[in-house]
Amino acid sequence: MNAAKTAWKAGKRRTYRPWIPEPGRWLQFDWGEGPRIEGRRTWLFCAWLSWSRFRVVIPVWDCTLGTLVACLDTTLRRIGGAPTYVLTDNAKTVTVEHIAGFPVRHPQMVAAGRHYGCQVVSCVPYDPESKGGAEATVRIAKADLVPTSVNLLPAYDSFAELADACLTWCDAVNSRRHRSTGQIPADRLDIERTTLHVLPIEPLALALGEERVVGSDRTISFNSVRYSTPPGYTGARVWCRVVGEELSITARTSSGDLAEIWRHQLSTPGVPQVIDAHYPDHPDGRSVHQPRLQPRSEAEIAFVGIGPGAGRWLKEAGPAGATRIRAKMARAVELATVLGNGRVDQSLGLAATAGRFADGDLLSILGHIADSKPVGEVVRADEAHSVQNGTIAWQSLGQ
Repeated sequence: MNAAKTAWKAGKRRTYRPWIPEPGRWLQFDWGEGPRIEGRRTWLFCAWLSWSRFRVVIPVWDCTLGTLVACLDTTLRRIGGAPTYVLTDNAKTVTVEHIAGFPVRHPQMVAAGRHYGCQVVSCVPYDPESKGGAEATVRIAKADLVPTSVNLLPAYDSFAELADACLTWCDAVNSRRHRSTGQIPADRLDIERTTLHVLPIEPLALALGEERVVGSDRTISFNSVRYSTPPGYTGARVWCRVVGEELSITARTSSGDLAEIWRHQLSTPGVPQVIDAHYPDHPDGRSVHQPRLQPRSEAEIAFVGIGPGAGRWLKEAGPAGATRIRAKMARAVELATVLGNGRVDQSLGLAATAGRFADGDLLSILGHIADSKPVGEVVRADEAHSVQNGTIAWQSLGQ
């Protein structure tokens, strides 16, 4: 029976002809599930340029059409051009349906191919062998980047950390000799780049969403709702599209890649989505601007030069409505010349804290410091110090 099975499989086994790719002809891509970040799923877009064996891995939050076009744009710009064909499987973002065995391509994917100067094609259903390079890239990337109980990789704390790990991984695999060619993929890419088509300057906005310009307040307006963006994009063009219940914002990063920079929960007019993390220079939100200490005249410079206590005194004296402030400043400078900056600065700081700005308050505080304990020594009612009268007089009771 076993011999019969072996003979039958030998006659039915699929045979292959070695595929020898040509420079500038084929780019393959596929999706792989990435690690979870804070309980949320991620995906790895894995591309493979066939002749040079150059690999690109990009982490994303979803596999929607806009995300796919952004990943293709980033991949083509990293390799420096567009090949003749881009091969993938039959996802709904690429193939709408099959009629009599022939694929019906998604109209926006056809538009993307025309925009970038390449043709998007799909393999026969249930035939992963036809894009084995992309399949291998997914397998290797998941083994090296996705934490499991086997590889014991640490979990990622943020999406940015995963993106950095993918860039590091791509640099590593593209800089070592490939087993099949015996050459470094990055070096072969320099040769293959001469056969690639020139890329358009702008990405395909049709799939990326509606274009917006980030204002000086780091926000954009989408459907009459303001959404904040991370620092570094003021005045830049971004693209906004709705993904489920979220708003995805895509932009060019500092490295030139097209990437999603933030996702907001969709909101309604009158309820802006402003994230505190986008304004690290305003940790407490937008508030009334406070004046800065800017001494200009010689008298102001001399007073502020006494020390930080003088600055605090000046900051509190004005709002408190103190009178003859300039005369009191001059008097403080005279006292500092005689007694030293340290004691006068300490007295000015105490006066600012206590709200004492009368004519004789500074001298009074100076005298109190000179006649009493140091300011730092404060008597507290505890086991060692008590405000209660002593009981030693009761010891003689009854004697």
